[in-house]
Amino acid sequence: MFESLSGKLDKAFQVLKGHGKITEINVAETLKEVRRALLDADVNFKIAKDFTNRVKEKALGQEVLTSLQPGQLLVKIMQDELTQLMGSDAVEVDLSGRPSVVLMAGLQGSGKTTFTGKLALHLKNKKAKKPLLVACDVYRPAAIDQLEIVAQQVGVPVYADKSESDPVKIALAGLAEAKTQNCDLVLVDTAGRLAVDEALMNEIAAIHSAIRPNETLFVVDAMTGQDAVNTAKAFNDRLDFDGVVLTKLDGDTRGGAALSIREVVKKPIKFIGTGEKMEALDIFYPDRMADRILGMGDVVSLVERAQEQFDEEKARQLNKKIAKNQFGFDDFLVQIQQVKKMGNMKDLMGMVPGMGKAMKDVDIDDDAFKYIEAIIGSMTPKERSQPKLINHSRKMRIAKGSGTDMQQVNQLLKQFAQMSKMMKMMQGGRGRQMMQLFQQGFK
Repeated sequence: MFESLSGKLDKAFQVLKGHGKITEINVAETLKEVRRALLDADVNFKIAKDFTNRVKEKALGQEVLTSLQPGQLLVKIMQDELTQLMGSDAVEVDLSGRPSVVLMAGLQGSGKTTFTGKLALHLKNKKAKKPLLVACDVYRPAAIDQLEIVAQQVGVPVYADKSESDPVKIALAGLAEAKTQNCDLVLVDTAGRLAVDEALMNEIAAIHSAIRPNETLFVVDAMTGQDAVNTAKAFNDRLDFDGVVLTKLDGDTRGGAALSIREVVKKPIKFIGTGEKMEALDIFYPDRMADRILGMGDVVSLVERAQEQFDEEKARQLNKKIAKNQFGFDDFLVQIQQVKKMGNMKDLMGMVPGMGKAMKDVDIDDDAFKYIEAIIGSMTPKERSQPKLINHSRKMRIAKGSGTDMQQVNQLLKQFAQMSKMMKMMQGGRGRQMMQLFQQGFK
């Protein structure tokens, strides 16, 4: 996410290295590179110019603090200005009323249907809501089928009427069905077009007028850059929507939409899609995104994702097994599954301060664990619980059954033995002391 922009901004800050004070000359040279980086990221020209002018105004004449270098001072100013540019604070979705109604709008291919399912799962888990999805896309082939599949994946009901061609009637019938099923949240998926046209605007406006939603969310593909901003403006002029959803931020996005859209439409970005999985949806925090763009990572979001997958009871059971030296491959597999649920690996690594830059040119396969899972899956239950039983002939059988080779099997067994040893050490007094010191560091 934003690797190219982050790299170019980092390069721009190199201009100030070695200087004891920010001057008009060195700050102008740095901000020239910053503006170029923003334009390369498809940020609106006027927004890029105004942004760098504000940074310049705040930076000029400021003395460098004792513990701060000029580059660090400019980064801090940039961080504050980026946060303000993207909205300052996170804005929650309005869930007042019973049922609460959220209407999705956007062009075809923006990811509305997938986002509808993601939002249903998010609000079901985080807000204890009982959602109903309503299929109002009566044009795109298999659109209703897609929504039904998405609903099944997240375990929520869906209302659809394939015999009805009027999306307004379907939306109203969906509201009535929500009351019948005692659902307190209705998420309405609407049709899109390949481009903004009058027919699309009339239809979405008619649905909006009929169901009077608590929230209207404009869903846009972040990879479309400046086009996303122009489309958002067209929709907002007609609908006056409440917030923006940026999808596909895990792809090859340059960042222009995230940095421009809030300034143009004056509406907050509320959610970002960070992967294909139904769990890959994050609340948009402007300050955290600013940190990531500047290569500072996002430890808070990383910890939150880890906590979502943390099961206290399972953790206690695991600690007991480690203490008794009973940690096996079944337990290891559970840990892998929890890590996978946190999101794609490159995105997770980008949240660690300093790692985003280090991992810029490294291609991390989302299926990085598939060979490990295949090897463990080819073991017998006894072998998974007692890895020491695995001799040469068993290794040959496991390698053949998993489609791997002996070297990969040996490597996994070696890594597992090292990890088990380390976990055992962490159970001891020295490990507890290390953990206490680690925790004190964050107080």
